[in-house]
Amino acid sequence: MINLAITLELYQEKYKQELEEYFLSEEQLYYTSMPLDALEKCITEEDRHPIVILKDGAVAGFFVLHGWEGVRAYSENKEAILMRAYSIQHSFQGQGVGRKSMELLIPFVKEYYPAKKEVILAVNVKNTRAKYVYQKAGFEDTGGRVVGRKGELIIFNRKV
Repeated sequence: MINLAITLELYQEKYKQELEEYFLSEEQLYYTSMPLDALEKCITEEDRHPIVILKDGAVAGFFVLHGWEGVRAYSENKEAILMRAYSIQHSFQGQGVGRKSMELLIPFVKEYYPAKKEVILAVNVKNTRAKYVYQKAGFEDTGGRVVGRKGELIIFNRKV
C-alpha cells in the first residue's frame, strides 16, 4: 500500500490560488459547490469553518464544517457539526484521497472542535459514489430524509 501524505488543515489564505484553479466535473458540480463559493459563505457566517484536504501539500479537496446554524436543518443535536460542500478535486480522484480524508475527519473534529460529539452530513439519494464513500468511512444512515434543492437527501451521522 502506498503511503499517501494526506492531511486536513483549516483553510488559510495561502491556499486561495489553488482553490481558484480547483476543477470539478459537471457530475460533481451537480451535487456540491465550488470551494470558492463555499468559502464566500464562510466569510459572512462565523460558524462555517473551511477545511482543505492536502495531498503532499497540494490542495486535493475541500469541505466546510458548519455549526448549529447548519446542523439544525438536519438534527436536533446541538453537539453535532455538519460537514458540507465536500469535494475531491477531479485530478485527485481515484487516489485514495477521499477515503483517507474520511479516516482523518473524526480525529480532526476531536482536535479542533472538542465539544462536538457527532458529525452529520446530507447526501443526495442519487449520489451513489458519495454514499459509498461515507458508509465505508463509518457513517450511518439515520433514517432522516429532507428535500434539498436537487431532490431528496439522506442524513448520515458518525459519532466522534
